[in-house]
Amino acid sequence: MTGNKPGGTPCSNATDFWAVSQAAPFRRVHVNGLLSLMDYCDGSPDFASGGFIADSQFTGASITNGSQQQWVTRNSSLDGWSNGVWNQVFCGDPGAPAQSFGVAGANPYTTLTTCPATEEEPFLYTDSQGSYRVFVPAVQHDSSGPAWAGGSEAGSSVPLSKFFVASPSTSVLAIDLALAAGQDLILTPGVYNLDQSIVVSRPGTVVLGLGMATLVPQRGNAAMVVIPNTGVKVSGLIIDAGPVKSPVLLSVGTPGPGSASNPDLIQDVFFRIGGAETTPVSATVSLLDNASNSILDDVWAWRADHGNAVGWTVNTADTGVVVTGNNVTAYGLFVEHYQKTEVIWSGQGGTDVFFQNEMPYDPPSQSAWMAGPTQDGYPAFLVTKNVKSFQGYGMGSYIVFIQTIATLFADEAFQAPKTPGVQFHDLLVVYLGGSGGDKSIINGVGGPVTSTDNPGIGTPVDLVSYP
Repeated sequence: MTGNKPGGTPCSNATDFWAVSQAAPFRRVHVNGLLSLMDYCDGSPDFASGGFIADSQFTGASITNGSQQQWVTRNSSLDGWSNGVWNQVFCGDPGAPAQSFGVAGANPYTTLTTCPATEEEPFLYTDSQGSYRVFVPAVQHDSSGPAWAGGSEAGSSVPLSKFFVASPSTSVLAIDLALAAGQDLILTPGVYNLDQSIVVSRPGTVVLGLGMATLVPQRGNAAMVVIPNTGVKVSGLIIDAGPVKSPVLLSVGTPGPGSASNPDLIQDVFFRIGGAETTPVSATVSLLDNASNSILDDVWAWRADHGNAVGWTVNTADTGVVVTGNNVTAYGLFVEHYQKTEVIWSGQGGTDVFFQNEMPYDPPSQSAWMAGPTQDGYPAFLVTKNVKSFQGYGMGSYIVFIQTIATLFADEAFQAPKTPGVQFHDLLVVYLGGSGGDKSIINGVGGPVTSTDNPGIGTPVDLVSYP
C-alpha cells in the first residue's frame, strides 16, 4: 500500500497517523510525506505506547516518534526520525539515526546496520488475472531495507486452491484433516472456540489469520500445535486463554535441528490471559518455541491488567514466552504482567532485538512473588544457566506495582549466566508506580530503580552493555 500526504493544514490533512500500542503492526507500506506515531491534533496523545514497523518505505519527510515510549523498526527505509522517549530500536533500516543509547542528552536509539535472519509475512493478493493467491516471502540473512524495494521479491506464490479456508463454525477435525492432507490454512475473522488443538503436522504449511482470527481453547488444550521445525508460517492470530488451564497456548516445533534456509516463522501472533473473556481464564505458558532457527517477529503476550476477569487468582499465567530452540531470532517481543519469569530463554545462539515488559501490577505480597527462598520477585527475562551464547539489544522492563498495597521488590529485571558469550546491549528499567521496585538491572549490576531510589517517575535508568 502507498500513502501520499501533500502537507498543509490543518494537521490532520498534513500527516498520516499511526498512533497505536502493541498488537498493531505496520507492514509493507510506502508512505510519501509525514508520519506521526501519536495523534497530536487533539492535544492529548493518549493510548499510543509502543509498536512495530517492518518492510516499509518512508519518503519525503521524517517520522515523528512523539510520545511513544518504545518502538522497534526493522527492514524499512527511513527518511528521518525525530525524538525518542525510553527505547527506540532500529534493525536493518537505511536512513535510521545513529546509535546513541545511553549518551548524555541524546535520544535512546539502538541501531543495528543489518538484521541477522528475517522473513516477511505471507499475504493474500490478486494476480494479473484477478485470481487470489498468497505470496510467501523467502528468508533473508544479514538484511537491510524492505524486501520488495528492488522491484521483485524472493519467495513463492501459492494459489488459493491450495488453502483450506475455515470459519469459526468449521470443526477442528476438518481443519486437522485438511492440514494432514497437504493443504495450507486460512482462518477467516471470528472467534474459534476449540475443544482440541489445531495440529500443523506437515513441513512448509502456511497458516494465515485474517482480521485477527481469535483462537480460544476450551478444555485445557493448546490452541495450536506446530510439529515440524521446517517452513511452517503462522501469522495474524490472537490466542486467548480459556476457562480450563492450558499448559501452553501455542507450541512450535520439537527439540532437535531446524532449517536455517526455511525456518518456522511466528509473526503478528498475540496472546491474552484475561481481559476479553468474562469468566476466569488460565494458561501456564503462552508461547513455547522449540524450533531451532525459528523467527519470532512481533509477539505480544499479555496477562491482562484491565478488562474482564482480572485479578491475581483470576487470570493466572506463569510465563509469556519460552524459547528452547537453538539459533532462534526474535524481533519485537512485548511480554507483560505474567506472574513468574516472563521470558525464559534456554536455547543456544539466540538473538533478541527489542524487548518491552511491565512487571505484574498485582502480586498481593512479596511472599507470593518470589523466584526462590532468597530471590525477591522474578526476572522479566531469564537466560538460563546452560546457555553459552546469546545477544540481546534494546531491552526494557518497567515497574508498575499499582494494583496492590504490598511493597514489592525484584532482585533483577534481567538474569543471565555470567559468561562472555551471553551479551546484552542497551538495557533499561523504568519506575512508573507503586511501593518497592527493582534492585538491579541485571545480575546485581545497574540500578537500583525503586520508589525511594530512582531519578523520577518515567525516567529510565540505562545500562549500555553487560557484561
